[in-house]
Amino acid sequence: MALDALKAALPDYAKDLKLNLGSVIGNSGLPEQQLWGTVLACAIASRSARVLTELEPEAREHLSEQAYTASKSAAAIMAMNNVYYRTLHLLSDKEYSTMRAGLRMNVIGNPGVEKIDFELWSFAVSAINGCGMCLDSHEQVLRKAGVERETVQEAAKIAAVVAAVAATLDAEGALASE
Repeated sequence: MALDALKAALPDYAKDLKLNLGSVIGNSGLPEQQLWGTVLACAIASRSARVLTELEPEAREHLSEQAYTASKSAAAIMAMNNVYYRTLHLLSDKEYSTMRAGLRMNVIGNPGVEKIDFELWSFAVSAINGCGMCLDSHEQVLRKAGVERETVQEAAKIAAVVAAVAATLDAEGALASE
């Protein structure tokens, strides 16, 4: 199992991450598609080849082909949107926010899965990429659709743990190659 491999690879000083990886993914209350779509999108957003190669096969087993592709699409579109909208948010000159983006984002309107699932995955990726505007936007869509705060929080926890595991394993890999 991918989770066991990742937990075994974590150093002793990251014991909390081992425990959290097991609890936020292994014991999640999210429906299977929401859970594994979030995991896959976050693994991609983590930019860690090791985390992605460990988690992707299990995600593929739990997701339909449409959900698998949509999860990857969420990671891809949010990689662009998070940079663009974070930039607008950080600029002092707010006139940039009034300008037409002119960037294609068709997948958001037609992701090939339930809109709620895609929004949740986009929210989680935005947490990893640190875009406050996108976090607010996706959280508002989720809440207006009746998604409970606990579900949104669950996605944030998955994003946090996957990102932390990726950072730790990549750092250990870099230190081991010295």
